[in-house]
Amino acid sequence: MANNLKRTHCCGELTAADEGIRVNLCGWVAKRRDHGGLIFIDLRDRTGIVQITVDVEVAGECFKVAEDVRNEYVLAITGIVALRTPETINKNIATGAIEIMAETLEVLNASKTPPFYIQDGIDVDENVRLRYRYLDLRRPEMQKNLMLRHKVTKLMRDYFDNRGFIEVETPMLTKSTPEGARDYLVPSRVNPGKFYALPQSPQIFKQLLMVSGLERYFQIVRCFRDEDLRADRQPEFTQLDIEMSFVDAEDVMQMMEGMIGFIFKGALEREVTVPFKRLTWDEAMDRYGSDKPDLRFDMELVDMSEAVQNSDFKVFNSVLEAGGQVKAINVKGYGSIARRELDSLVEFVGIYGAKGLAWIIINEDGTYKSPIAKFFSEEQLQKIAKDASAEPNDLLLFVADKKAVVAQALGALRLEMAKRLELVDENKLSFAWVVDFPMFEYDEEEKRYVAMHHPFTSPREEDLQYLVSEPGKVYAKAYDMVLNGTEIGGGSIRIHRKEVQKEVFSAIGLTDEQAREKFGFLMEAFEFGAPPHGGIAFGLDRLIMIMANRPSIRDVIAFPKTQSASCLMTQAPNEVDDKQLRELHIRSTVIKKEN
Repeated sequence: MANNLKRTHCCGELTAADEGIRVNLCGWVAKRRDHGGLIFIDLRDRTGIVQITVDVEVAGECFKVAEDVRNEYVLAITGIVALRTPETINKNIATGAIEIMAETLEVLNASKTPPFYIQDGIDVDENVRLRYRYLDLRRPEMQKNLMLRHKVTKLMRDYFDNRGFIEVETPMLTKSTPEGARDYLVPSRVNPGKFYALPQSPQIFKQLLMVSGLERYFQIVRCFRDEDLRADRQPEFTQLDIEMSFVDAEDVMQMMEGMIGFIFKGALEREVTVPFKRLTWDEAMDRYGSDKPDLRFDMELVDMSEAVQNSDFKVFNSVLEAGGQVKAINVKGYGSIARRELDSLVEFVGIYGAKGLAWIIINEDGTYKSPIAKFFSEEQLQKIAKDASAEPNDLLLFVADKKAVVAQALGALRLEMAKRLELVDENKLSFAWVVDFPMFEYDEEEKRYVAMHHPFTSPREEDLQYLVSEPGKVYAKAYDMVLNGTEIGGGSIRIHRKEVQKEVFSAIGLTDEQAREKFGFLMEAFEFGAPPHGGIAFGLDRLIMIMANRPSIRDVIAFPKTQSASCLMTQAPNEVDDKQLRELHIRSTVIKKEN
């Protein structure tokens, strides 16, 4: 590119105040329109679009160049900023009051016809977008997402730097400790037969940094989990990782509320109200059937066990006699629901383990419409309606089962009905903390307790007595930050005493020997004056997805993987040649297909 065509301004930055100046612009052709003696080119760069006007009487030789230009050609142009006439002003773009009268034009690179339009709101199969991700990222909405991501991470660093935190990088090649999701393993060439693991989290290292006396640590870090994917999961993801010494749960939560308020104000100019609502895990599960409740609407779960007991309805009676429960949600004003839709709701709760769904509609005259109404006395039906705060034209939906199934099925149904009735205000921010999680949950498949968060979470002091004898009674000093029904961050106060850590390992079925083999270095560190400490980690991709109001984290990651953990653009993962495998002292058991 000639020196006289080197860029002096960006396309989206020019305004009417720049009238009359000569500018050099570079960018891509978003659109070209040929009007005979006039050719209009919409030139796009990262900052926006500006119209280039190529007049055959002014542009001379460059008019011939403009005749051959097509979409996505890369151009360098020189021209004079001119005001558009009032009737030609384009109010849809920031530069709509001006145009650039081209004097010279150079094609820096031609382009094939793209497989899809480079514009916002395209209806294109996502696999095609991922195959040509470099083109997808040219679209303004995708660039806006990545710029938001950059801005948020910059604000995060500023926030923690101003509060005495130190950013420390922890290892990417570490030890495999398979407790939870599967590790990605990396074979060691210089240590035949041995493997590194890519970190699922810097958890142990950040605790060791607290033992090291750094007191306040943070890191924006890549993590890896070999697990099944969905819209808000990736095999490699980014998290904001934080740890603090000499703190309790309240200290951590207040610090994080301040951070959230800081980034939402700085990146989106949105005010966040603090402190956030607090719910215990038990309360969240009881009222919403979820440990990440969406609080933008009501429709809480109501325990109907007392109201329906001693009825003639055997289904409810058998569940209650077996120690289960009966709960309902009140879908206000939806008594006109079609029977076909009710049948589909039965199938819906079945996905979540429920064996059925009962319903009662309160008619306009106060009577009851339901196939199960005949099993209840008038007094019992009135009790049901009263407990559910039901009024005429309300729909009550019941699930009767084990406590966990009721919570899962009715919690999901609550969200589904809110979606169908459009009860959710998409512009509302409903933050909450869910605290006091159970320390352990019982794994029926493995016939043992496993840590609900991770085995380094501290039990509540009053529950230490149950660690060995009754692990199911132990609650943890754990806390999750929830936004609009999505968990965006989770953390806890950590164990810092060796004897407590040993008891927790024992509760999840690790022998002393297994604990030493997997975590001996951590146990040893606790013998050298480990301070009380706690922290939290935020899923950065998930947080940016919500802030950008996108349906998938793939929209806010530059080069994401598909749901099969593959990259359509680079064709990773791919086979490697036998020489590489021999150098690593490993052999694949997969039989290669002949061409």
